[in-house]
Amino acid sequence: MDRRKSLKLIATGAIAGGAIAAACNTEEKKKPEEAVAEPKFNLDRNPEEIAREKEILAKGKFFSDHEMATITILTDIIIPRDEVSGSASDAKVPDFIEFIVKDMPQYQVPMRGGLRWLDMQCLKRFEKTFKECSSVQQIEIIDLIAYPEKAKANKELTQGVAFFTLMRNLTATGFYTSQIGVKDIGYAGNQANQWNGVPEDVLKQYNVAYSEKELKECISFTK
Repeated sequence: MDRRKSLKLIATGAIAGGAIAAACNTEEKKKPEEAVAEPKFNLDRNPEEIAREKEILAKGKFFSDHEMATITILTDIIIPRDEVSGSASDAKVPDFIEFIVKDMPQYQVPMRGGLRWLDMQCLKRFEKTFKECSSVQQIEIIDLIAYPEKAKANKELTQGVAFFTLMRNLTATGFYTSQIGVKDIGYAGNQANQWNGVPEDVLKQYNVAYSEKELKECISFTK
């Protein structure tokens, strides 16, 4: 699979995953949240945005523990930890995906259906769910659906390809909008700049020069 360079390009397109055909609609019983989480960042945010985030957080968990464990494995396959930065799970991408499917319900069926599809394929091949498979087996199944052009000839993989494309897009978006991902890109944000005056060759071109007063009080040249 393409690594960070291509994922950075995916992230600029935000969440661009396509829909997947509806799959299994069964849900495990969810335990009620003991307390509603509060938004982590309230500085310089409008009241409507904070209220919307509180509303989403109050919905409780969408994914089961098994689904979240599978999502965590998948995100770390897509963006593993390396010498540059931490992994997708280090950047809390699984939590981001949990938030997104509650904020954008159109992703709930594709995500849950795709996770179910993945487990069913692993059960057929290895008699284990994806989470229970070895890392070699996990990569084997991912390699079947990670390359859309390569998998196009096999219609049985259509749902898996669509799911993994969505998963990859969500992972890239979550990672490269996190603190870890921003550092990975090397973005430093807006920083104070120092103007060193008009270049010497331009001054000579127009036959002008700074006065001693301007050089002393207004222009600060740095090497």
